[in-house]
Amino acid sequence: MFRTRFVFQAAAVLALVALAALAAPSLAADNPLDSLKQGTPELKSAGALAFAPAGILLIADPQGAAIYAVATGDNTDVGGPARPKIDNIDEKIASLLGVEAKQLLINSVAVNPVSSTAYLSVSRGKGPDAKPVIIRVTRDGKLSEFALKDVRFSKADLPNPPGAAAKRAETITGLAYVKGQVFVAGLSSEEFASNLRAIPFPFTASNRGAGVEIYHGSHGKVETASPIRTFVPFDINGEAHLLAAYTCTPLVKIPVAQLRPGERVKGTTIAELGNRNRPLDMIVYQRDGKDYILMANSSRGLMKITTEGIDKVAPITARVPDKAGLTYTTIANVTGVEHLTTFDKTHALILVRNQGALSLQPLELP
Repeated sequence: MFRTRFVFQAAAVLALVALAALAAPSLAADNPLDSLKQGTPELKSAGALAFAPAGILLIADPQGAAIYAVATGDNTDVGGPARPKIDNIDEKIASLLGVEAKQLLINSVAVNPVSSTAYLSVSRGKGPDAKPVIIRVTRDGKLSEFALKDVRFSKADLPNPPGAAAKRAETITGLAYVKGQVFVAGLSSEEFASNLRAIPFPFTASNRGAGVEIYHGSHGKVETASPIRTFVPFDINGEAHLLAAYTCTPLVKIPVAQLRPGERVKGTTIAELGNRNRPLDMIVYQRDGKDYILMANSSRGLMKITTEGIDKVAPITARVPDKAGLTYTTIANVTGVEHLTTFDKTHALILVRNQGALSLQPLELP
């Protein structure tokens, strides 16, 4: 009897050990940090930024046709009400890097949702030989360089970048992490040059992405070669979509489920927000129980766009003189916004240029 019980208990222990061994890879795979390896990323450029879980910074490298995922170690919520406000931020970054402010270009701003630390991608120098730099800005406005040396990282190469050197900067124009996928907008060498990719994260391999076709109301024609300039994820009736904005300024909804490699996807144009304009950044936020889009633009100011009726708005399929579809109001007292990102539930963070001076500052969501 004792021997039988012992054999049974031993078998049970072995079974538990086997189950634990089987579960271990699954548990490890749930932590995206485990997919990163120690080393030094060889970025050729630093463009759009976004955050994945566990403080992982996603960095677009348009010149190198790649996305890097880098562990920042920035996983602590320091709390407090502080929001960064830095006047003449370009001069302060230039001083930190030992160059002149006129030699800097700030390409993107993203905020770590865990720590509320802001990260800026910067080009030190001009043209394709500019050196990429990542700058970190804490809640209390302290600046430092986030050195990309001996860090944990992974990389996804994009297999079909545009061949023309002049188009290389548009290989990646937008970046977002949503529920285990990294969405990448830009241009490719495919027949439909406008491209959207959904890359699983942690990275294993990239894909050729889906070609995107839209109807551009102010141009009065179908377009397949114009890149998305900025986009945000947005659920419509429980279905995941991307809302994408193009130059001159059509706003398009694209179902995420259609973004399969090699497919040709037709976006639905739901607004024309005005021609002779380039959208820069946009975010989605809630106010008084309703969802709004806030979009920064090159020449049409800061727009607050309603999403009411977004599931019912008639698609734009014919030329329009200027504006149609979803409506917006212009935030008249905010001008010169060059970059825009979410800071918290009540504020955005904006990079704004007024009378030549460049500042990073919070903006209460309108």
